[in-house]
Amino acid sequence: MEVIVLGSGTSQGVPMIGCSCAVCTSRDPRNRRTRASIHVVMDGLHVQVDAAPELRLQCLREGVDCLDLFVLTHGHADHVAGMDDLRRFCDLRGGDAITVYSTQEGMARVSSMFPYAMRDRAAIRGYPAFRLTAMPGELELPQGKIRSTILPHGDIDTIGLVFAERSSGKRFVYYTDCKRLTDEAVALARGADAAILDGLRPQPHPSHMSIGEAVEAGRLLGVGRIWLTHLTHLTEHAALESELPEGFMLAYDGLRIVV
Repeated sequence: MEVIVLGSGTSQGVPMIGCSCAVCTSRDPRNRRTRASIHVVMDGLHVQVDAAPELRLQCLREGVDCLDLFVLTHGHADHVAGMDDLRRFCDLRGGDAITVYSTQEGMARVSSMFPYAMRDRAAIRGYPAFRLTAMPGELELPQGKIRSTILPHGDIDTIGLVFAERSSGKRFVYYTDCKRLTDEAVALARGADAAILDGLRPQPHPSHMSIGEAVEAGRLLGVGRIWLTHLTHLTEHAALESELPEGFMLAYDGLRIVV
């Protein structure tokens, strides 16, 4: 299984508009963060999780040119705004709709933002088409399983995901945009091979885990390698990563994790 971190940044991106802080003006490419999303390749199955506003540029940068299904963790703008760019993947499928798995909140947001895409086939070549489906607790696929759990994120819930590849038996956890991990989320992820967790910034936040909270949550999972994502300009990559406990790292745009 391979996980491509297309974006590792927060809703404002880094560098931020009108900011000249040390991180926003840094020459370290790991401090240049587009909005958070990942692409998972599991026994040849291509799964896109979330669509940042920069999705087209992210896919071009990382050579992502195939998509089998899409998971929207929740309907916030930094995760849904790039979905119109999925139109190219519909073209590559001959116009067939892309199945979009999400929560009720996420599906309602997609429907309201992209009413022209709510169909089984694209209206004409070059248009998107989405088939909305509620994310099940367990999605059984020929290439493995994708299990999901609900995570609290302010006044909405977001979907946490655990990928299990059939051929290798490897498991990967993606828990972005959450304030805490539920007991169910911890149990589902425990003993996985790698994980990416929400770790917004060093300071507390009402709907995201802070760096410290993410580390404490990660220690409960028994996972050997954990990366933190959805990072703001309050996090300088090299400085903070050097202070993290063993086994914890910071995600960055273009990171490729082989599980």
